Parts: sequence; C-alpha cells; structure tokens
Amino acid sequence: MSLDFNVETFRNDFTFKNSDKAIKRFPFPFPEDSYMYSVNMEPHVPGPKGSVFEHTFDVDEHYVAEMRDRAQVLAEDPLRCQSLPHMTLAGWDLLELIMESKARDYPQWFTLTKDGNQWHWINKPLGIDQKFTFMDESTLPYGPMEYITRQTQGDFTLQDQRDETLWVDAGMVTTQADWSLDFNIGMNFHQWHAPVPVAHELGVFDRALKFLMSLQLGAPVRRFNWTMTVDPLLDTSPENYPVWGPSRASLTPETVGNRMHLRVELQTLFRLPRSNAIVFPIRCYLIKFEEIATQPKWARRLHRVIRDIPDELATYKGFLRNKPMMVDYLAQFDDGAPTSPGWWADR
Repeated sequence: MSLDFNVETFRNDFTFKNSDKAIKRFPFPFPEDSYMYSVNMEPHVPGPKGSVFEHTFDVDEHYVAEMRDRAQVLAEDPLRCQSLPHMTLAGWDLLELIMESKARDYPQWFTLTKDGNQWHWINKPLGIDQKFTFMDESTLPYGPMEYITRQTQGDFTLQDQRDETLWVDAGMVTTQADWSLDFNIGMNFHQWHAPVPVAHELGVFDRALKFLMSLQLGAPVRRFNWTMTVDPLLDTSPENYPVWGPSRASLTPETVGNRMHLRVELQTLFRLPRSNAIVFPIRCYLIKFEEIATQPKWARRLHRVIRDIPDELATYKGFLRNKPMMVDYLAQFDDGAPTSPGWWADR
C-alpha cells in the first residue's frame, strides 16, 4: 500500500482535507435513504481492497497528523487516558492485538520481532524503535494501553465484564463526539449509554449488552455511528466545549458546505485473550459536505436522511440548530433520482 501522510491540522487553521482517494473510501454510514438508531452489528471481517475494512485497524493518510493531535491533547489534559489498576492485563492484551495486526497488515511501516518475552517494535511513520519486555511496564515509557494507543488512530475503551454487565474501566479518548472518559470511567454499560434518546425504550441496549456479553475470542464485530461537526475538529469533548461549542452558532449558508462535516465512527469490538475484557475501538472519520457532494449517491441520500430525521435525534447528534441550513445546502444535489441499496458510492 503506497500512501503519503498528510501534513495537516485539526484545530486553529483547520488545514485537514481528504484526498480524492480518501473520499471514495470514506465509510458513509447510510445504507438507505432514512435513518433510525439501531445496533447494526456485523462481523468485523476483511472487506474490499482499499476500503476501511481491508485490515483489522485502518491506517490512512491522516495517521501522522492524528497522532500529533492526540499528543497535543494529552499534553494539555492527561486525564483523557485513564486505566483502573485491575485493567493492566487488558492493556497488554490490546498492545499485542494492535502490534501483531499492524505488523501483519502494514509491514512497510510496522515491524514486530519477538524472542520470548523480549519484543522489538518499530513504527516507521512516527520514528519509534522500542525494545521492551512484554508484561513488564517498567520497560515502556507509558503503560501498555497508553503506549500503543498513542500510536493508533481512534479512541479506545476497555470494558471489564463482571456482575452481569460491562464496565468502562480504562480508555484513551481524545477524538470523541461530546462525551467524557473522565466522567464515564467506572460506569456500566447502561449508565454510559443513558443519554441516547429512544433507543432505551426500544430495548436496543438490552439486546446489545446481551450480544456483547457473549462475544467470542477471535470473532470481532463492527458497527457505524455518526454525528455532525462544524469544522474538522477531532477533539469535541465536554472538557473542550468552550473551543468547539460556539462554532455551531457561526455557520452561514455561504460556509455550510466547507465547514459542516459528517463525523462517522467505525466502532469495532474484540474479546481479549488473557483478561477476558472487551476492547472497543472508536475510529473517527471526517468529511465535509463539499466532499460528499462529489459523490452523487451520497449527496442525494444525505439530503433525505437529514431532511427526515426526527428532531429529538437531530438534537442528540448536535445539529438541530443548523438542520434547515444543512437541508437547504444538500437539496441542490438531490434530483429525486432513486439511490441503490448499500452505502458504497459507486454501487
């Protein structure tokens, strides 16, 4: 896989943008012209070559810039990464999963050599060359979860399974859509999802928890989630609200195409081998409305989804204030033609 890593920013001057290739592989989350909250789980198996599903952990043109942004967030607020003491073993499980996956899927960038518990990890894009003893925290500059998630796109939470539920007991969270690890750590599954409207009444989370509690080792699953973000800001946390919150009120009809971004989370879940914990990677992808408009099927479909979405869901996803402006902008790309099933732009 040949790829140049972008030099770009996700704050201040916002130089982030998607190449034509990145637009075409974007994980557009709507398989039909309407939307209702659902679990939408499917096996996390390799997908088409070049897609975000091709490998276990997707590495794209934004990798280096995203890791620099994560380091900046952590320098400003170290509590974005937390792990309760009993989750250290799960952190080693996660480190092993990511290192083995990246070394297998991207050998041009990542190398892992093992001699018993003496491991040698090379991350060429970030200039890291680390020899360490597996399961010995003193041989790494950070704990195992923090060490590897400083080198991996997306947020991560580790769920401990006990008392017939799942508990958010560790995480690295710097690219979240308006929720706080510092607030949520130690919560159980239903407490964590309490703010989601409608889904509780429909029993969505009861079914999801039952499914996840039976998740098997070696059988990961995935789903999509989505929201909207004004400007390509990765860090839309409650702690950072004074920075990004006011931007919602600054959108205009002239700027909506360039500044409004569809924010998609590719969420995967893996059972871990030693700890029996579940890791929940939440990979964020951003695409501006102008970029969506280059794909006619997506532009038509997004217009219909946003136009028809119930106000309570638009409120939860944070764009009710700007919904009329968004619909007006997208309407110019909707000629009323039917769209094909599925989310692929060219199918």
